[in-house]
Amino acid sequence: MTPRNPRNPHSDTLTTADGGRNVLRMERRLAQPPEKVWAAITRPDHLVHWFPSEVRVELRPGGAMAFVFPQESAPGFEMTGEVTDVEEPRLFAFTWGEDHLRWEIAPDAETGGSLLTLVHTFGDRFGAPSFGAGWHLCVTALGEHLDGEKSDVTPDQGDLHEAYLEQFDLGGGELTADGGVRFERQLVRSAAAVWEELAGGAEVRAGGVVPVGFTAEGVGAGVVTEVVVPSGAPSAAAAPCVVAYESPAPGGGSVRWELRSGTGYGARLVLTHAGAPDAGVALAAWHARVELLAGRLLER
Repeated sequence: MTPRNPRNPHSDTLTTADGGRNVLRMERRLAQPPEKVWAAITRPDHLVHWFPSEVRVELRPGGAMAFVFPQESAPGFEMTGEVTDVEEPRLFAFTWGEDHLRWEIAPDAETGGSLLTLVHTFGDRFGAPSFGAGWHLCVTALGEHLDGEKSDVTPDQGDLHEAYLEQFDLGGGELTADGGVRFERQLVRSAAAVWEELAGGAEVRAGGVVPVGFTAEGVGAGVVTEVVVPSGAPSAAAAPCVVAYESPAPGGGSVRWELRSGTGYGARLVLTHAGAPDAGVALAAWHARVELLAGRLLER
């Protein structure tokens, strides 16, 4: 069970299921009875007001589903799924690509309305903050739609994502089995913005000294051994971008920064340090560096 973060008003949780899949669970109280909530989560003419994509559904177990995303956010992108459960008005569940979404509706004696529970099961653990922030905003829009209000939900600029990341304790990195250090973190800005923050306008080339932005306390600026930057500089969609170098300290090990495609917000960072003299010290140093990077990206 993950702890509640005081910056997030809800006690949403992230757990691990059998087989290593991740389970995001959130509960929200809604003022309307289950019958109205049921219509809002199953009918395409209601879903269009709050769900992240257009939905086409055959409302029966085994029924086909299609999810068509807006042109401005994902031109031409479409996913498919299959209905797994339909028990009106209490349960609607379906696959969404490789993920599974389970929506449960129960009468809420406390308010006279409904208790809506979402259980999202997925593989990409480091995408959990993106999923949490996204569903939080979607269900907020659902509540406004049920209240007959025009949605006033504004897109997250990164603060909500980072609150979920802290709540789910996904920012600390790990010591690997071979004694190395590894961080994987979803960032809230594009690869281009991340590159600008790290390189600071300096040229990054093989054989040159790595810009200081790619270093951490106790890990000096060594010689670049590998650099992969599509078309000479990262674009908003360019991935992966790679910078690797050898730490100049005796036995200092190898550092590798990689920016990959992420879960909607921006680039996914994978940072490794192999062969550090003291892996625990290196873990703390890189944690501080990644937190600084994340904070500066929020200001952009």
